[in-house]
Amino acid sequence: MKNDTIIALSTPPGKAGVGVVRISGKDSLKVAEKMFKPLDKMSDPTPNLMRLGNIDLGGAKDLGFMVYFKAPKSYTGEDVVEFQCHGGVAVTKRIIEKALTLGARVAEPGEFSKRAFLNGKMSLDEAEGVIDTINAETESELKASGQLSRGALSQAVNKMQQVLLDLIADIEVSFDYPEEDIEYRTKKSIVGAISGLKRDIASLLSTSQIGKTIKNGVSVAIVGKTNVGKSSLLNALLGEEQAIVTDIAGTTRDIVTGSKEYRGFKFNFLDTAGLRKTKDIVENIGIDKAKNTIKNSDIVLLVFDASRALDKEDRDNLKLTENNDRIIVLNKSDLKKVCDIMPDITLSAKSGEHIDDLMEMIFDRALKGNFEYDKLVLTNMRHIEILSRAKEKADEILSTIDALPLDAVAVDVREMWEILGEITGETANEKIVDKIFSKFCLGK
Repeated sequence: MKNDTIIALSTPPGKAGVGVVRISGKDSLKVAEKMFKPLDKMSDPTPNLMRLGNIDLGGAKDLGFMVYFKAPKSYTGEDVVEFQCHGGVAVTKRIIEKALTLGARVAEPGEFSKRAFLNGKMSLDEAEGVIDTINAETESELKASGQLSRGALSQAVNKMQQVLLDLIADIEVSFDYPEEDIEYRTKKSIVGAISGLKRDIASLLSTSQIGKTIKNGVSVAIVGKTNVGKSSLLNALLGEEQAIVTDIAGTTRDIVTGSKEYRGFKFNFLDTAGLRKTKDIVENIGIDKAKNTIKNSDIVLLVFDASRALDKEDRDNLKLTENNDRIIVLNKSDLKKVCDIMPDITLSAKSGEHIDDLMEMIFDRALKGNFEYDKLVLTNMRHIEILSRAKEKADEILSTIDALPLDAVAVDVREMWEILGEITGETANEKIVDKIFSKFCLGK
């Protein structure tokens, strides 16, 4: 492990009221003291105390703060110093340049968090929770990443691993007592324990679908023939003019997208080209894209015009979307009703009537009422893949235990322990660790 001194800007680059420059490593305090002259008369820096003073920029000064975190009570587990300075580009740049002349080097992306992991300050999954928190755009993402960064998954995995270690210990003890009934009782306890772990893993994996929704958002395709008001509906749902609205058929020729957060979740709306037969080559490309969008969307809003009778195109659209999770929307309720279809909701995109009701209907259809904000949810594909392998190993143990000697069973139990350890980093290889921390920003 590298133990040299690293430095980086921990706040976004650019103009800001405050910029934070972080230094970590064995010489971080030595470097900082050569750059900082406190205004108070205290001679020695007190850990966790913010001090006001002048920061040497190499020919200029900036009035700011310095705080010292003494190892191991710091983010990285090493001595850490942070400068809080004015957030100008030149100020932060010159602080870093000055520190480089005093022996520090620029940190690699994610190196502060990587050092925290290597020094036992956080597990690998907790580190992934940190980056998810940084990247979170919605309330649901923030709460899911918070559960991860606070160690909810690592705690669950550690408990599972402890069960497996206890089984391995029981097997080792049974080798000293080779009587047949001892082996039978040991195998019986293994079956019970592994079955319990399999249920626990399956319970975690069952949250991955809602985790996918949290991570990617809900894709909602707005579908229908030309001039039923799809673009107006998109604008009404978003609360802004995202799509062009005209009376000319075929105005929307490509997918027009817009996103909004609703009750903590992201909803991605896709306004598609009107589905109809046409000789226009460009419009046909848009129609093909619309059909592909329908296929890949979570929910389809199939829109009809209340003032127009159903025709063949409408019936074709009903047939095209019959296998989708579909909400039938009857638009233009402000006009005289002619359409005789039985809708899920009737509204007016123009006036906004019942738009909020439609949004709530979409939410209920997408979430199916099964989300709890304070529950651990799997949003990370790496965790899902590892737990899936652990569940497969549990199935293998249960299906082969009667035919195998205990020493062979012990090998499988230990392998399951090692698989689970990849989540926390206890058994993860260096390449996996490097790949995860490479996703972090420079100052984290």
